[in-house]
Amino acid sequence: MDRGPAGDDGAGSRPSGVRGSRRLLATGIAVVVILLGVIAVLATQVSGRPPAARAATPSPSPTSTASLTVPVIYQRAGPSVVLVRTSHDLGTGVIVADNGTILTANHVIASGGTITVTFADGTTATATVAAADPKLDVATLTPAKLPQVMVPATLGGGADVGAVVVAIGNPLGLTDSVSAGVISGLDRTADTDHGTFSGLIQFDASVNPGSSGGPLLDARGLVIGIVVSLASPDGQDAFAGIGFAVPIDAALGGAGRGPGGEPGPQI
Repeated sequence: MDRGPAGDDGAGSRPSGVRGSRRLLATGIAVVVILLGVIAVLATQVSGRPPAARAATPSPSPTSTASLTVPVIYQRAGPSVVLVRTSHDLGTGVIVADNGTILTANHVIASGGTITVTFADGTTATATVAAADPKLDVATLTPAKLPQVMVPATLGGGADVGAVVVAIGNPLGLTDSVSAGVISGLDRTADTDHGTFSGLIQFDASVNPGSSGGPLLDARGLVIGIVVSLASPDGQDAFAGIGFAVPIDAALGGAGRGPGGEPGPQI
């Protein structure tokens, strides 16, 4: 049997196989290098975007219309509320100006005699009637002496049915009492022992005799009305779930009249 030269069995095919493997390896390396380059370019583009494009989550910001809790409203407005006494009546008032002017209900001081006011810090002083409007049942007082720290209330604006309100006053002589409720109606008319009054805010926060002249505040702690009366079915002089307040704009306008109805000093 004829045989080829010694060492020739399959040896001639190895160089071509080795060369093919090397070509595949080089191609694979090139592909990897290209992919790495593409990834690097994409990463550079993404990192180069403006930071604003990434901040898409909104964040809350403070607002001046935020509602306050009843304790906070009381703490803020309480120092502005005063006790008003005459020889015949007891009521409430609220400081509405830096000079100590007090806004109250006219029927609280209408009986005449000496008027005494007690401020939140305990300071007591006599007061005179600076202006009054019996048709609106509002009056302003000028105290003879002021407390060391004067805290006028912040006066508000309009009222909406269903809005939360807070009343601060001295019902039945229980000083510095606070109650809360909602506005039940607007532009109401009330028949009282002191006359018939119209354009009133109706609310259901608890008030009683002694509350008259006190502030009605909204959920931001702004004075939106002056408490003047309550509904008393069957002649019972006690709270029945309905109170009335003069809107603050009307109260301030009426308080600009003198005791006899003539133009008086401005607040």
